[in-house]
Amino acid sequence: MKIVVLGGDGFCGWATSLHLSNAGHEIAIVDNLSRRKIDVELEIETLTPIASTHTRLNAWKELTGKEIKFFNIDIAKEYYLFSSFIKEFQPDVIVHFAEQRAAPYSTLSERTKRYTVDNNLNATHNVLCAIADSGLDIYLVHLGSIGVYGYHTTEMEIPEGYLNVKVESRSGNLVNQEILYPPDTESIYHMTKAQDQLFFHYYNKNNGIRITDLHQGNVWGTQTQETKLDERLINRFDYDGVYGTVLNRFVIQAAAGHPLTVYGSGEQTRAFIHIQDTARCIELAINNPPPKGAKVQIFNQITQIHQLKELAETLSKIVKDVKISYIDNPRKDIEDKENDFFVAKECFLSMGLKPIFLEDGLVTEIHEIAVKYKHRCDRSKILPPKWT
Repeated sequence: MKIVVLGGDGFCGWATSLHLSNAGHEIAIVDNLSRRKIDVELEIETLTPIASTHTRLNAWKELTGKEIKFFNIDIAKEYYLFSSFIKEFQPDVIVHFAEQRAAPYSTLSERTKRYTVDNNLNATHNVLCAIADSGLDIYLVHLGSIGVYGYHTTEMEIPEGYLNVKVESRSGNLVNQEILYPPDTESIYHMTKAQDQLFFHYYNKNNGIRITDLHQGNVWGTQTQETKLDERLINRFDYDGVYGTVLNRFVIQAAAGHPLTVYGSGEQTRAFIHIQDTARCIELAINNPPPKGAKVQIFNQITQIHQLKELAETLSKIVKDVKISYIDNPRKDIEDKENDFFVAKECFLSMGLKPIFLEDGLVTEIHEIAVKYKHRCDRSKILPPKWT
């Protein structure tokens, strides 16, 4: 298939682009390189040394003989350029990663709030407009976030996208209704993902666009089968307090002999998935599209659920003499002190996904990545800006 990966130079996009290329698909990456520019803005480098886009792509072709094309287009601002590209390339599938992805970044200032909304909503809407305008049957796979549901305790298992409810009619009868699971977002970033769902519903209903929306958990890990081939292909390892996930922060702290900083009580429950499984899930979604005329397909793209203190305790057992430090939660105004989180995750497992679990992969991650590159770690950037 011909596949366009929007945001293909970023963390999830790069791993997915290589994975799909390795599977034999014709891949084109569209990216405005904004993630690299944000590194400069925040004065932080990813732990791993990231080569230039062209160096990466040339290395991939040198190693595999497979070519991935690259187009520097800002899809949130350059609609007509992007629309022309779609009409010329005529992809079978568009994989959409091209959104500012960090909740902490989206709430740093009025500028980052406005940027996140402008970029994310315009990007998604422009993609949908371009597909509709092309007249082509292009299937859209979008990376959403499990965070649209909010992280609050609920007695029920959060379903994959849709909720069946009973509504009392004017005559007093109960009427069955299927709705999107009500969003309860905790950041500007997650708010844009919730709005994406409404865009998808509209264009699916009115233009017949086939769409799969993947509500993904926190991604951990760095390497995939493809990025391990050569250091020039290595993926990002963001450990800082703005873009780094909690597990990456713990991993680099453990490798550097720094106490594991747990926010609050550590009884916050979160969903996780390995970066290799992200790429595999995208491939499974591509291979299992909804039929023409079907509603938007929504999958919860997670493999495990853990409390944060459990993760810290697991790492402290793996790496001897690493202590755990419980500190005041810098996000206490927007998240619960503790929560239970029950989420349905059967769709990808039923398709044959065999997950990489934390317990099996953490030791490799620590020794192959964190220890090797810990000399590149800027300890002053590990905690959120208010802690530095």
